[in-house]
Amino acid sequence: MDDILALYTEPLPAGHELHCFDEVSKQLLGTPRGGQPCAPGTVRRLDYEYKRNGTRNLFVAVNPLVGERTVAVTERRTAADTANFLWHYCMEEHRTAAHIHLVLDNLNTHLRGSLTKVWGDQKTAAFFARVTLHHTPTHASWLNMAECEISCLKTQGLKTRLADEAVLKNTVAAITAWRNQHRRKITWTFTTKKAQEKFPELYRELGVVN
Repeated sequence: MDDILALYTEPLPAGHELHCFDEVSKQLLGTPRGGQPCAPGTVRRLDYEYKRNGTRNLFVAVNPLVGERTVAVTERRTAADTANFLWHYCMEEHRTAAHIHLVLDNLNTHLRGSLTKVWGDQKTAAFFARVTLHHTPTHASWLNMAECEISCLKTQGLKTRLADEAVLKNTVAAITAWRNQHRRKITWTFTTKKAQEKFPELYRELGVVN
């Protein structure tokens, strides 16, 4: 936790960038019986009956200090899907960064061993020469600012019924484009000092505070 909190609050070396990564599942729901469009004084209405159209995965990566994010919609979130997204995001989309510090949780597909199985040793070595992974502690994925970005996506459009992948992609693209255009940053306020005040017993066990 302290490693991530320091990463969020202390200046990074020149050329180093902070990025956060997470994924979320979205169920696709159709409305077979349709609904009623909005009208003056009346909100849009959907019939309560729905049809399940499967699920899709969203990979979400954000540079919270700059206000840029990338969201990709995929059918699955296998080890290969995760590895392919991380390679594209870190090694191609942000290839100008001298080094990337990537915050992510402890899901098995986020670990070096899983990435090596997909890429092989040589490609994995090239990746980790430019990227340092910072895993959140177990049961503390709330330390990942990508979860803040996912919350914004849900609030701004993903909470409603989306019938198919095309509608989902269009919705995600519109939200992402607007947030990138307006450079919507994430301001992190939970510091190491606040952590010591909130978890005094833990820090005493570690001998950090009296």
